Amino acid sequence: MGIESLLIFLLIGAIAGWLAGLIVSGFGFGLLGNIIIGILGAVIAGYLFPALGFSLGGGILAAIVHATIGAILLLLLIRVIKRA
Repeated sequence: MGIESLLIFLLIGAIAGWLAGLIVSGFGFGLLGNIIIGILGAVIAGYLFPALGFSLGGGILAAIVHATIGAILLLLLIRVIKRA
């Protein structure tokens, strides 16, 4: 993985984590927290979407939407576990 790919990877993770934080909690989690949540969300969606036969297409915008949906699912799961 080149440096450009790594930067795009981190940028998509940061944007996805920030968007998911805004949607679920109403605020972000800081730069590092947003990146971690976004990357974990992308991993979750990367396993979940193909299993359901769901695809958003390709490109950076699709990757951000994909990772954001996964991050939202992650944050909702964390919220449910914290309340239990």
